[in-house]
Amino acid sequence: MFIDYSIIDVAVSIVLFLIMFGIGLSQTTSNYKKLFTAPKSLLLGLFAQMIMLPVIAFLIVVFVNIPPEFKIGFIILSACPGGTTSGLVNYIFKGDVALSISLTSINGLLTLLTIPFIVNLGLLFFLKETAKIYLPYADTIIQIFVVTIIPAMLGLILRMRNEKLALKLQRPAKIILTVLLAAVFAVVLFAKEDQGGTGITWQQVQTILPYAILLNIVAFFASYWLALSAKLKEKTSFTIGIEVTMQNTSLAFLIAGALLDNQDMMKPALVYSLFSFWTTIIFALIIKKKMGLKLFSDFR
Repeated sequence: MFIDYSIIDVAVSIVLFLIMFGIGLSQTTSNYKKLFTAPKSLLLGLFAQMIMLPVIAFLIVVFVNIPPEFKIGFIILSACPGGTTSGLVNYIFKGDVALSISLTSINGLLTLLTIPFIVNLGLLFFLKETAKIYLPYADTIIQIFVVTIIPAMLGLILRMRNEKLALKLQRPAKIILTVLLAAVFAVVLFAKEDQGGTGITWQQVQTILPYAILLNIVAFFASYWLALSAKLKEKTSFTIGIEVTMQNTSLAFLIAGALLDNQDMMKPALVYSLFSFWTTIIFALIIKKKMGLKLFSDFR
Protein backbone atom coordinates (compact mmCIF):
# COMPACT_ATOMS: atom_id res chain seq x y z
CA MET A 1 0.00 0.00 0.00
CA PHE A 2 1.40 3.38 -0.98
CA ILE A 3 1.28 6.11 1.65
CA ASP A 4 1.32 9.74 0.53
CA TYR A 5 3.48 11.43 3.14
CA SER A 6 3.05 15.19 3.55
CA ILE A 7 5.84 17.69 4.17
CA ILE A 8 4.86 17.60 7.85
CA ASP A 9 5.29 13.81 7.96
CA VAL A 10 8.79 14.18 6.53
CA ALA A 11 9.65 16.97 9.00
CA VAL A 12 8.53 14.79 11.94
CA SER A 13 10.66 11.90 10.70
CA ILE A 14 13.75 14.11 10.34
CA VAL A 15 13.38 15.53 13.84
CA LEU A 16 12.84 12.06 15.34
CA PHE A 17 15.95 10.80 13.50
CA LEU A 18 18.01 13.59 15.08
CA ILE A 19 16.53 12.89 18.52
CA MET A 20 17.51 9.22 18.36
CA PHE A 21 21.00 10.16 17.18
CA GLY A 22 21.35 12.45 20.21
CA ILE A 23 20.14 9.66 22.48
CA GLY A 24 22.60 7.22 20.93
CA LEU A 25 25.42 9.57 21.91
CA SER A 26 24.66 8.84 25.57
CA GLN A 27 24.82 5.05 25.25
CA THR A 28 27.42 2.30 25.54
CA THR A 29 27.12 -1.35 24.50
CA SER A 30 27.04 -2.47 28.15
CA ASN A 31 23.68 -0.69 28.56
CA TYR A 32 22.03 -3.22 26.25
CA LYS A 33 23.70 -6.46 27.31
CA LYS A 34 21.98 -6.47 30.71
CA LEU A 35 18.50 -6.18 29.13
CA PHE A 36 18.80 -9.53 27.42
CA THR A 37 20.58 -11.30 30.27
CA ALA A 38 17.85 -10.08 32.68
CA PRO A 39 14.76 -9.45 30.50
CA LYS A 40 12.21 -8.96 33.31
CA SER A 41 11.96 -5.19 32.80
CA LEU A 42 11.69 -5.59 29.02
CA LEU A 43 8.86 -8.14 29.24
CA LEU A 44 6.93 -6.16 31.85
CA GLY A 45 7.29 -2.97 29.82
CA LEU A 46 5.94 -4.68 26.71
CA PHE A 47 2.98 -6.06 28.68
CA ALA A 48 2.16 -2.60 30.04
CA GLN A 49 2.39 -1.01 26.58
CA MET A 50 0.72 -3.63 24.43
CA ILE A 51 -2.04 -4.93 26.74
CA MET A 52 -2.59 -2.75 29.80
CA LEU A 53 -2.62 0.60 27.98
CA PRO A 54 -5.37 -0.28 25.43
CA VAL A 55 -7.48 -1.68 28.28
CA ILE A 56 -7.10 1.57 30.23
CA ALA A 57 -8.04 3.64 27.16
CA PHE A 58 -11.13 1.51 26.51
CA LEU A 59 -12.32 1.75 30.13
CA ILE A 60 -12.00 5.55 30.00
CA VAL A 61 -13.85 6.21 26.73
CA VAL A 62 -16.54 3.54 26.95
CA PHE A 63 -18.39 5.47 29.67
CA VAL A 64 -18.06 9.06 28.37
CA ASN A 65 -20.30 11.06 26.06
CA ILE A 66 -18.02 12.00 23.16
CA PRO A 67 -18.36 11.25 19.43
CA PRO A 68 -17.51 7.63 18.54
CA GLU A 69 -14.80 8.84 16.14
CA PHE A 70 -12.99 10.43 19.11
CA LYS A 71 -13.36 7.21 21.10
CA ILE A 72 -11.79 5.24 18.29
CA GLY A 73 -9.07 7.90 18.09
CA PHE A 74 -8.19 7.13 21.72
CA ILE A 75 -8.10 3.41 20.94
CA ILE A 76 -5.78 4.09 17.99
CA LEU A 77 -3.57 6.25 20.23
CA SER A 78 -3.33 3.51 22.87
CA ALA A 79 -2.41 0.97 20.18
CA CYS A 80 0.61 3.08 19.13
CA PRO A 81 2.90 3.00 22.20
CA GLY A 82 6.41 4.16 22.80
CA GLY A 83 7.25 6.93 20.38
CA THR A 84 10.85 8.03 20.05
CA THR A 85 10.11 11.10 22.19
CA SER A 86 9.96 8.76 25.19
CA GLY A 87 13.65 8.08 24.61
CA LEU A 88 14.31 11.81 24.72
CA VAL A 89 12.40 12.19 28.00
CA ASN A 90 14.27 9.30 29.61
CA TYR A 91 17.52 10.75 28.29
CA ILE A 92 16.79 14.17 29.83
CA PHE A 93 15.63 12.87 33.21
CA LYS A 94 18.22 10.08 33.54
CA GLY A 95 15.93 7.11 33.00
CA ASP A 96 17.04 3.81 31.50
CA VAL A 97 17.59 4.91 27.90
CA ALA A 98 18.71 1.45 26.74
CA LEU A 99 15.41 -0.02 28.01
CA SER A 100 13.51 2.82 26.34
CA ILE A 101 15.11 2.29 22.94
CA SER A 102 14.71 -1.49 23.17
CA LEU A 103 11.00 -1.18 24.02
CA THR A 104 10.47 1.30 21.17
CA SER A 105 12.19 -0.98 18.67
CA ILE A 106 10.41 -4.18 19.72
CA ASN A 107 6.92 -2.73 20.09
CA GLY A 108 7.38 -1.05 16.72
CA LEU A 109 7.51 -4.53 15.19
CA LEU A 110 4.75 -5.99 17.38
CA THR A 111 2.31 -3.24 16.40
CA LEU A 112 2.29 -4.62 12.86
CA LEU A 113 0.07 -7.35 14.32
CA THR A 114 -1.58 -5.65 17.29
CA ILE A 115 -2.77 -2.41 15.66
CA PRO A 116 -5.15 -3.99 13.12
CA PHE A 117 -6.60 -6.25 15.84
CA ILE A 118 -7.09 -3.52 18.49
CA VAL A 119 -8.38 -0.86 16.08
CA ASN A 120 -10.82 -3.24 14.42
CA LEU A 121 -12.19 -4.12 17.86
CA GLY A 122 -12.70 -0.41 18.52
CA LEU A 123 -14.44 0.10 15.16
CA LEU A 124 -16.70 -2.88 15.79
CA PHE A 125 -17.62 -1.81 19.32
CA PHE A 126 -18.13 1.93 18.78
CA LEU A 127 -19.23 2.10 15.12
CA LYS A 128 -20.54 -1.44 14.66
CA GLU A 129 -18.27 -1.90 11.67
CA THR A 130 -14.79 -3.03 10.86
CA ALA A 131 -12.18 -1.80 8.45
CA LYS A 132 -9.52 -3.93 6.88
CA ILE A 133 -6.40 -2.24 8.18
CA TYR A 134 -3.18 -3.40 6.64
CA LEU A 135 -0.13 -1.52 7.80
CA PRO A 136 2.36 -1.08 4.96
CA TYR A 137 4.79 -3.68 6.30
CA ALA A 138 7.83 -2.61 4.29
CA ASP A 139 7.26 1.12 4.91
CA THR A 140 6.68 0.57 8.63
CA ILE A 141 9.77 -1.59 9.12
CA ILE A 142 11.85 0.94 7.17
CA GLN A 143 10.45 3.76 9.33
CA ILE A 144 11.38 1.90 12.53
CA PHE A 145 14.95 1.35 11.35
CA VAL A 146 15.39 4.80 9.83
CA VAL A 147 14.06 6.92 12.72
CA THR A 148 14.90 4.64 15.65
CA ILE A 149 17.56 1.99 15.27
CA ILE A 150 19.92 3.46 12.65
CA PRO A 151 20.34 6.94 14.23
CA ALA A 152 20.74 5.45 17.73
CA MET A 153 23.42 3.10 16.40
CA LEU A 154 25.17 5.99 14.62
CA GLY A 155 25.25 7.96 17.88
CA LEU A 156 26.56 4.89 19.71
CA ILE A 157 29.27 4.35 17.07
CA LEU A 158 30.33 8.01 17.27
CA ARG A 159 30.67 7.71 21.04
CA MET A 160 32.75 4.54 20.67
CA ARG A 161 35.06 6.25 18.18
CA ASN A 162 35.20 9.73 19.72
CA GLU A 163 33.79 9.82 23.25
CA LYS A 164 35.01 13.36 23.89
CA LEU A 165 33.08 14.74 20.90
CA ALA A 166 29.96 12.72 21.80
CA LEU A 167 29.91 14.07 25.34
CA LYS A 168 30.42 17.61 24.04
CA LEU A 169 27.43 17.31 21.69
CA GLN A 170 25.03 15.91 24.30
CA ARG A 171 24.27 19.11 26.23
CA PRO A 172 23.19 21.41 23.33
CA ALA A 173 21.38 18.48 21.69
CA LYS A 174 18.89 18.24 24.58
CA ILE A 175 17.73 21.84 24.15
CA ILE A 176 17.82 22.05 20.34
CA LEU A 177 15.97 18.78 19.73
CA THR A 178 13.27 19.57 22.30
CA VAL A 179 12.55 22.91 20.62
CA LEU A 180 12.50 21.32 17.15
CA LEU A 181 10.04 18.65 18.22
CA ALA A 182 7.70 21.21 19.80
CA ALA A 183 7.84 23.30 16.60
CA VAL A 184 6.88 20.36 14.37
CA PHE A 185 3.83 19.46 16.43
CA ALA A 186 2.79 23.12 16.52
CA VAL A 187 2.71 23.01 12.72
CA VAL A 188 0.48 19.91 12.82
CA LEU A 189 -1.90 21.82 15.11
CA PHE A 190 -2.18 24.99 13.05
CA ALA A 191 -1.78 23.68 9.49
CA LYS A 192 -4.81 23.32 7.25
CA GLU A 193 -6.15 19.84 6.48
CA ASP A 194 -4.88 19.93 2.88
CA GLN A 195 -1.39 20.70 4.21
CA GLY A 196 -1.23 17.76 6.60
CA GLY A 197 -2.99 19.33 9.59
CA THR A 198 -6.19 18.09 11.28
CA GLY A 199 -8.35 21.24 11.16
CA ILE A 200 -9.15 20.81 14.85
CA THR A 201 -11.34 23.45 16.57
CA TRP A 202 -11.03 24.86 20.08
CA GLN A 203 -14.35 23.27 21.03
CA GLN A 204 -13.04 19.85 19.98
CA VAL A 205 -9.87 20.42 22.01
CA GLN A 206 -12.02 21.16 25.07
CA THR A 207 -14.04 17.98 24.48
CA ILE A 208 -11.00 15.73 24.13
CA LEU A 209 -8.59 17.30 26.64
CA PRO A 210 -10.05 16.04 29.98
CA TYR A 211 -10.03 12.41 28.84
CA ALA A 212 -6.59 12.74 27.25
CA ILE A 213 -5.21 14.07 30.55
CA LEU A 214 -6.95 11.27 32.47
CA LEU A 215 -5.43 8.65 30.15
CA ASN A 216 -2.01 10.26 30.58
CA ILE A 217 -2.12 10.25 34.38
CA VAL A 218 -3.62 6.78 34.81
CA ALA A 219 -1.23 5.27 32.25
CA PHE A 220 1.84 6.60 34.02
CA PHE A 221 0.98 5.74 37.60
CA ALA A 222 -0.58 2.35 36.78
CA SER A 223 2.52 1.22 34.88
CA TYR A 224 4.89 2.79 37.44
CA TRP A 225 3.08 0.99 40.27
CA LEU A 226 3.07 -2.27 38.30
CA ALA A 227 6.83 -2.08 37.82
CA LEU A 228 7.46 -1.30 41.50
CA SER A 229 5.18 -4.18 42.50
CA ALA A 230 7.34 -6.45 40.36
CA LYS A 231 10.35 -5.39 42.49
CA LEU A 232 11.99 -3.36 39.73
CA LYS A 233 14.19 -0.40 40.62
CA GLU A 234 12.86 3.17 40.73
CA LYS A 235 14.83 4.10 37.61
CA THR A 236 13.40 1.17 35.66
CA SER A 237 9.87 1.78 36.97
CA PHE A 238 10.07 5.44 35.97
CA THR A 239 11.28 4.46 32.50
CA ILE A 240 8.41 2.01 31.99
CA GLY A 241 5.95 4.66 33.19
CA ILE A 242 7.28 7.13 30.63
CA GLU A 243 7.25 4.51 27.86
CA VAL A 244 3.58 3.73 28.52
CA THR A 245 2.67 7.42 28.82
CA MET A 246 4.46 8.77 25.73
CA GLN A 247 2.57 7.56 22.66
CA ASN A 248 3.78 7.31 19.06
CA THR A 249 1.42 10.04 17.89
CA SER A 250 2.97 10.19 14.42
CA LEU A 251 2.02 6.52 13.91
CA ALA A 252 -1.48 7.29 15.23
CA PHE A 253 -1.73 10.06 12.60
CA LEU A 254 -0.77 7.50 9.95
CA ILE A 255 -3.42 4.98 11.05
CA ALA A 256 -6.28 7.47 11.44
CA GLY A 257 -5.41 9.75 8.55
CA ALA A 258 -3.73 7.75 5.82
CA LEU A 259 -5.22 4.28 6.45
CA LEU A 260 -8.72 5.11 7.78
CA ASP A 261 -8.95 8.53 6.08
CA ASN A 262 -10.71 10.08 9.09
CA GLN A 263 -9.49 13.43 10.40
CA ASP A 264 -11.65 13.24 13.55
CA MET A 265 -9.92 10.04 14.61
CA MET A 266 -6.58 11.89 14.42
CA LYS A 267 -7.63 14.58 16.88
CA PRO A 268 -7.21 12.70 20.20
CA ALA A 269 -3.60 11.93 19.22
CA LEU A 270 -3.01 15.59 18.35
CA VAL A 271 -4.45 16.87 21.65
CA TYR A 272 -2.46 14.24 23.57
CA SER A 273 0.76 15.30 21.86
CA LEU A 274 0.26 18.93 22.94
CA PHE A 275 0.73 18.26 26.65
CA SER A 276 2.10 14.74 27.18
CA PHE A 277 5.73 15.84 26.91
CA TRP A 278 5.20 18.50 29.56
CA THR A 279 3.28 16.30 32.01
CA THR A 280 6.26 13.96 32.04
CA ILE A 281 8.18 16.80 33.68
CA ILE A 282 5.59 16.79 36.48
CA PHE A 283 5.85 13.01 36.79
CA ALA A 284 9.65 13.27 36.96
CA LEU A 285 9.38 15.97 39.63
CA ILE A 286 7.04 13.81 41.72
CA ILE A 287 9.21 10.70 41.51
CA LYS A 288 12.52 12.52 42.05
CA LYS A 289 11.08 14.52 44.98
CA LYS A 290 9.81 11.29 46.55
CA MET A 291 13.38 10.00 46.38
CA GLY A 292 14.88 13.26 47.63
CA LEU A 293 16.62 13.93 44.31
CA LYS A 294 16.93 16.93 42.04
CA LEU A 295 15.02 16.85 38.71
CA PHE A 296 18.03 16.25 36.45
CA SER A 297 20.05 14.10 38.84
CA ASP A 298 20.75 10.40 38.36
CA PHE A 299 18.61 7.80 40.09
CA ARG A 300 20.27 6.05 42.98
